[in-house]
Amino acid sequence: MKFSPKNIYLFTMLKLPSAWICGVRLTAISSEKSIVKVKHRWINQNPFQSIYFAVQAMAAELSTGALVMQSIETTHQNISMLVAENNASFSKKATGRITFKCKDGLHINTAIAKTITSKESQTCWMKSIGKNEAGEVVSEFNFKWTLKLKV
Repeated sequence: MKFSPKNIYLFTMLKLPSAWICGVRLTAISSEKSIVKVKHRWINQNPFQSIYFAVQAMAAELSTGALVMQSIETTHQNISMLVAENNASFSKKATGRITFKCKDGLHINTAIAKTITSKESQTCWMKSIGKNEAGEVVSEFNFKWTLKLKV
């Protein structure tokens, strides 16, 4: 699969329907970074009139996971990926359009290359930072991805 916002849109619609319904959208992806946006709407709100934390987690995970999937695809190897751990911090109410950006593409490329050469499982922590339209950080997520070469 070619990794483009359009193809990831179709992927989320078919494989991650709750993220798709909540409006989680990949808007840009390169080998170094990815950007995912989500807008506060009725379907993804919490009782405090902001984006529910789980919707923020879906957006943040997609920003990291899309980079992992893209990196695996470029190797043409059969590599499994799974989130083993995550943590988050919330610093401001998430209202309006929130942009999650992950800049760890080169970091995951290194971990995948090491997985292939060593033939051993590897882990890689990736960070996604969510900012509102004013550029203020509303949340930060860290995901520990595990990578394993399938034999």
